[in-house]
Amino acid sequence: MNHVEIFNLLIQLCILLIFGRFMAEIARRVNLPPLVGEIVAGILLGQTVFGMISPDGFNWLFPRDGESAIILDGFVHVSVVLLLFIAGVEVELSIVIQQRKQAFYTSFLGLILPFLLGITIPYIFPETFYFGDDKKTLIFAIFLGASMSITALPVIARILMDLNMLRTKFGMLIISSAMINDLIGWLIFTVVLSMMGQDNGQVSLWQTIGLTLGFTIFMLTIGKGLINRLLPWINSHLAWPGGVITITIALCFLGAAITERIGIHAIFGAFIVGVAFGDSEHFSDKAKEIVHQFINNIFSPLFFVSIGLQVNFIRNFNPTIVLIILILAFTGKIVGAGLGSYFGGFSKRESIAIGFGMNARGAMEIILGLIALNVGLINEEVFVALVVMALITSITSGPLMKFFLNERSTKTKQ
Repeated sequence: MNHVEIFNLLIQLCILLIFGRFMAEIARRVNLPPLVGEIVAGILLGQTVFGMISPDGFNWLFPRDGESAIILDGFVHVSVVLLLFIAGVEVELSIVIQQRKQAFYTSFLGLILPFLLGITIPYIFPETFYFGDDKKTLIFAIFLGASMSITALPVIARILMDLNMLRTKFGMLIISSAMINDLIGWLIFTVVLSMMGQDNGQVSLWQTIGLTLGFTIFMLTIGKGLINRLLPWINSHLAWPGGVITITIALCFLGAAITERIGIHAIFGAFIVGVAFGDSEHFSDKAKEIVHQFINNIFSPLFFVSIGLQVNFIRNFNPTIVLIILILAFTGKIVGAGLGSYFGGFSKRESIAIGFGMNARGAMEIILGLIALNVGLINEEVFVALVVMALITSITSGPLMKFFLNERSTKTKQ
C-alpha cells in the first residue's frame, strides 16, 4: 500500500465508525434497533445518496479497486465472523433442554412453514427472480427457504430485554425456539453454500455436509468439554480480561478457518464455536459482556454501515420482490411459530405475540444475502428486498408483540 491508499483506508474506517455510531444513537433514541441506524448510515454514505450527489467524491472515498478496497473488504469479512460468534454465544443449550416440548413445537413449525413457502414461491414465479435454469432455481429456492427460516437471536434478545421479558417463561420460550431455529437454519445453509460451489474443490457435497455435522457434534460435546477445562486456567493464569478476550477471539477464528477449509463459509464455524462458549459455565456474564462490547461497538458498525455501500437502494428497489419477501417473512414465521406455541399450551394472543417475537430477522438474513450476492446467486434487487425485510421485521417485532400482550392483559383484568 502506498501513502494515498493507507490514508484512504484510515479515513474510510474513521467515517464508517463515527457516522455509524451517530446514526445508531439516533435510532436508539427513537426506540429502534441500533443496526437500523447503522444501515441507514451506509445508505446515506453509499451509492444511494452520497454516490448520487457526488459520484466523484464517492469513488474517491470508497474506490472499488486498489489495496484499500481489498483491506476494507477484509475488515468486513472479519466483522461478519465475529458477529456470528456473538450470535452463537447467545445460545444456551440448557434453556433449550428445559423448554424442549414447547420450544420444539414453536421452532419446528416456525422453521418448516417459512422454509416450505420460501422453496415453493420461486417455482411458482421463477420469472420474478429472473431464473431460467432449474438448477439455479433449486439453489435459490433452498436459499430463500433458509433465509425465511432463520431468526435474529441478538435482535430478539435485545427486544425482550427492552420489554423486561427476557427471563420470563414467555421470553425464554422465544429465546429457546430461536436458538433451535438458528442451529437448524445454519445447517440448512451449509447445504446451500456447498451447492453454490463454495468449497475447496477437494471434497464432494456429501463429504462437506458430513464434515460439517462432525465438526458441529465435536464442538458441542468434546469441544465444549475442552473449553470448560480451558476457561478456568485462562481466568487464573492470564491477565483478565485480556486473556479471555484473546483466547476467545482466537478460537473463534480457528473454528471459522476450519469450516472455511472444509467447504463451508467461515461464519458457520464462528457460530458453532460461539455456541460452545456460550454454553460453558465458566464463561461468565461479565466476560460475555466485554466480548459483546468489543465486537458490537467496533466490528458491528463496520459491517452494517458497509451494507449501504454495496448497492443503490433506490435504483434496485423492486416493489414486487420486496412485497413477496415481506409476505413470505411475516406469513411463514408468524403463522408457523404462532401455531407451534398454541399447540404448546399458550393462548391465542400469546401465540400471536410469540409469532411476532420470532419474526425479528436483523443481521442473519443480511449476512446470508450479502454472501449470496457476492457469489452471484441473487441480484441486487433481491438483496435490497432482503435488507428491507430485515429492517421492517426488526422494527415491527417489539411493538406488535407488546400490543398483543397488552391486549391480553387488558382482557384478563376485565
